[in-house]
Amino acid sequence: MIPDKDPGSAILALHRATHATLHALTTRLADLDLPAADINVLANLADAAGRTVGALATATATRPSTLTSLLDRLTRRGYIVRESDLADRRSFVVRLTPAGQAAAVRAAEAVADLEQQALATVTPEQLAGFHALIDALTEVSR
Repeated sequence: MIPDKDPGSAILALHRATHATLHALTTRLADLDLPAADINVLANLADAAGRTVGALATATATRPSTLTSLLDRLTRRGYIVRESDLADRRSFVVRLTPAGQAAAVRAAEAVADLEQQALATVTPEQLAGFHALIDALTEVSR
Protein backbone atom coordinates (compact mmCIF):
# COMPACT_ATOMS: atom_id res chain seq x y z
CA MET A 1 0.00 0.00 0.00
CA ILE A 2 1.16 3.53 -0.76
CA PRO A 3 1.75 5.49 2.47
CA ASP A 4 -0.85 8.19 3.18
CA LYS A 5 -3.00 7.04 0.27
CA ASP A 6 -6.20 5.03 0.06
CA PRO A 7 -6.07 1.44 -1.21
CA GLY A 8 -6.42 1.42 -4.96
CA SER A 9 -5.39 5.05 -5.28
CA ALA A 10 -2.93 4.30 -8.09
CA ILE A 11 -5.70 2.71 -10.15
CA LEU A 12 -8.13 5.52 -9.37
CA ALA A 13 -5.48 8.11 -10.25
CA LEU A 14 -4.80 6.29 -13.51
CA HIS A 15 -8.53 6.31 -14.24
CA ARG A 16 -8.73 10.06 -13.60
CA ALA A 17 -5.67 10.68 -15.77
CA THR A 18 -7.15 8.56 -18.56
CA HIS A 19 -10.38 10.54 -18.55
CA ALA A 20 -8.51 13.86 -18.43
CA THR A 21 -6.28 12.75 -21.30
CA LEU A 22 -9.21 11.60 -23.43
CA HIS A 23 -11.01 14.87 -22.77
CA ALA A 24 -7.89 16.86 -23.72
CA LEU A 25 -7.48 14.92 -26.96
CA THR A 26 -11.12 15.19 -28.01
CA THR A 27 -11.01 18.92 -27.22
CA ARG A 28 -7.81 19.46 -29.24
CA LEU A 29 -9.33 17.56 -32.15
CA ALA A 30 -12.91 18.83 -31.75
CA ASP A 31 -13.15 19.83 -35.41
CA LEU A 32 -12.72 16.16 -36.40
CA ASP A 33 -15.82 15.32 -34.32
CA LEU A 34 -14.43 11.95 -33.27
CA PRO A 35 -14.86 10.06 -30.02
CA ALA A 36 -11.72 9.14 -28.08
CA ALA A 37 -11.83 5.50 -29.24
CA ASP A 38 -11.69 6.60 -32.89
CA ILE A 39 -8.79 8.95 -32.13
CA ASN A 40 -6.98 6.03 -30.50
CA VAL A 41 -7.42 3.85 -33.60
CA LEU A 42 -6.35 6.60 -35.98
CA ALA A 43 -3.28 7.46 -33.88
CA ASN A 44 -2.29 3.78 -33.92
CA LEU A 45 -2.57 3.75 -37.72
CA ALA A 46 -0.73 7.05 -38.25
CA ASP A 47 2.45 5.28 -39.39
CA ALA A 48 0.47 4.30 -42.53
CA ALA A 49 1.19 0.60 -41.96
CA GLY A 50 -1.91 -1.53 -42.33
CA ARG A 51 -2.97 -3.61 -39.36
CA THR A 52 -5.07 -6.71 -39.09
CA VAL A 53 -8.20 -6.27 -37.03
CA GLY A 54 -6.66 -8.52 -34.36
CA ALA A 55 -3.45 -6.50 -34.19
CA LEU A 56 -5.43 -3.28 -34.01
CA ALA A 57 -7.62 -4.69 -31.23
CA THR A 58 -4.49 -5.54 -29.25
CA ALA A 59 -2.84 -2.17 -29.92
CA THR A 60 -5.93 -0.23 -28.83
CA ALA A 61 -7.02 -2.61 -26.03
CA THR A 62 -10.43 -2.82 -27.69
CA ARG A 63 -12.64 -5.91 -27.80
CA PRO A 64 -12.97 -7.18 -31.38
CA SER A 65 -16.78 -6.77 -31.32
CA THR A 66 -16.43 -3.15 -30.19
CA LEU A 67 -13.67 -2.54 -32.72
CA THR A 68 -15.87 -3.80 -35.56
CA SER A 69 -18.50 -1.12 -34.96
CA LEU A 70 -15.78 1.51 -34.51
CA LEU A 71 -14.20 0.47 -37.83
CA ASP A 72 -17.63 0.61 -39.48
CA ARG A 73 -17.95 4.22 -38.28
CA LEU A 74 -14.47 5.15 -39.55
CA THR A 75 -15.27 3.50 -42.89
CA ARG A 76 -18.48 5.54 -43.23
CA ARG A 77 -16.47 8.69 -42.49
CA GLY A 78 -14.07 7.78 -45.30
CA TYR A 79 -11.04 7.40 -43.00
CA ILE A 80 -10.28 3.70 -43.47
CA VAL A 81 -10.76 0.78 -45.80
CA ARG A 82 -10.70 -2.90 -44.93
CA GLU A 83 -8.93 -5.09 -47.45
CA SER A 84 -8.54 -8.84 -47.58
CA ASP A 85 -5.32 -9.95 -45.94
CA LEU A 86 -3.25 -11.61 -48.67
CA ALA A 87 -1.54 -13.78 -46.04
CA ASP A 88 -4.88 -14.99 -44.62
CA ARG A 89 -7.99 -14.55 -46.75
CA ARG A 90 -10.21 -15.01 -43.66
CA SER A 91 -8.75 -11.84 -42.19
CA PHE A 92 -8.79 -8.15 -43.09
CA VAL A 93 -6.15 -5.45 -43.06
CA VAL A 94 -7.22 -1.97 -42.00
CA ARG A 95 -5.65 0.83 -44.02
CA LEU A 96 -6.03 4.59 -43.96
CA THR A 97 -7.49 6.52 -46.86
CA PRO A 98 -5.86 9.88 -47.73
CA ALA A 99 -8.45 11.65 -45.54
CA GLY A 100 -7.80 9.09 -42.81
CA GLN A 101 -4.06 9.63 -43.06
CA ALA A 102 -4.52 13.36 -42.55
CA ALA A 103 -6.77 12.78 -39.52
CA ALA A 104 -4.42 10.10 -38.16
CA VAL A 105 -1.39 12.39 -38.40
CA ARG A 106 -3.30 15.09 -36.52
CA ALA A 107 -4.33 12.55 -33.87
CA ALA A 108 -0.77 11.28 -33.46
CA GLU A 109 0.56 14.84 -33.26
CA ALA A 110 -2.02 15.71 -30.58
CA VAL A 111 -1.04 12.61 -28.59
CA ALA A 112 2.68 13.41 -28.93
CA ASP A 113 2.16 17.06 -27.98
CA LEU A 114 0.12 16.19 -24.90
CA GLU A 115 2.71 13.63 -23.83
CA GLN A 116 5.57 16.07 -24.37
CA GLN A 117 3.79 18.66 -22.21
CA ALA A 118 3.11 16.11 -19.47
CA LEU A 119 6.65 14.72 -19.46
CA ALA A 120 8.32 18.14 -19.32
CA THR A 121 8.52 17.93 -15.54
CA VAL A 122 8.93 14.17 -15.17
CA THR A 123 12.33 12.59 -14.55
CA PRO A 124 13.47 9.48 -16.43
CA GLU A 125 13.25 7.55 -13.15
CA GLN A 126 9.65 8.65 -12.61
CA LEU A 127 8.78 7.67 -16.16
CA ALA A 128 10.39 4.25 -15.66
CA GLY A 129 8.35 3.81 -12.48
CA PHE A 130 5.18 4.71 -14.33
CA HIS A 131 5.91 2.14 -17.02
CA ALA A 132 6.67 -0.49 -14.37
CA LEU A 133 3.28 0.18 -12.77
CA ILE A 134 1.44 0.06 -16.10
CA ASP A 135 3.15 -3.24 -16.99
CA ALA A 136 2.28 -4.71 -13.57
CA LEU A 137 -1.36 -3.61 -13.86
CA THR A 138 -1.58 -5.03 -17.37
CA GLU A 139 -0.21 -8.38 -16.23
CA VAL A 140 -2.51 -8.81 -13.22
CA SER A 141 -5.51 -7.77 -15.31
CA ARG A 142 -5.12 -10.57 -17.85
